[in-house]
Amino acid sequence: MEKRALRPIARLSAEAQATVSLREHILSGALKPGARLTETPLAEQLGIARATLRMGLHRLASEGILVQIPYTGWQVVALSSRDVWELWTLRSSLESLAARLAAERMTDSGSARVTKVMEDLSAACHRGRVNDINKADFAFHQAIVDLADHGRLSEHYRQVEQQVRLYIASTNVYNEPDDWSVVIQHHQPLAAALIARDPERAEAEARLHNEVFGKKLLSAMRDEPQ
Repeated sequence: MEKRALRPIARLSAEAQATVSLREHILSGALKPGARLTETPLAEQLGIARATLRMGLHRLASEGILVQIPYTGWQVVALSSRDVWELWTLRSSLESLAARLAAERMTDSGSARVTKVMEDLSAACHRGRVNDINKADFAFHQAIVDLADHGRLSEHYRQVEQQVRLYIASTNVYNEPDDWSVVIQHHQPLAAALIARDPERAEAEARLHNEVFGKKLLSAMRDEPQ
């Protein structure tokens, strides 16, 4: 796996930038679940004070990405099969509601956005680069949540999705070439229901999509070496 370096922070007072840099680093898969983080070397890498770093670490802990280990430091969250089940069932409920609302409120510009994210996902799958597929996949689902225009749903979805991203980045769930065309096939019915402005079908397709996705995550977890 290619080694990734943390991106330095340009301005020492920017707690938000520190949080973003750490979040991107973790969700990229550069750190595996269970990996330990120590404040002093992290602060040095980012070029910020430990107090500023600590605020960012606490923010990521509140998002469910990190946990604080007393007298030791911080640790990237390690997900159990139970955690994965809870994540995908919760994601299914949130995204099903989002899909229904998005279809009910769909506009021409919204349809154009769904078409664009679906095209981007298809192109990424044809290129076969895992990172591009992951990014395009998350952009597709984020578009649905955005088009639902529901602030509280969006807030809860973001936390769930970040933990899903953390898990995907640490597994081989998208590493099999045969899966790339399947990714397109699994998203097309949902995209079509949204563009057709069919709330009931969009809700059902979102639920089915998440059921398939959740089973795939659980299967990938069982296949991972312990």
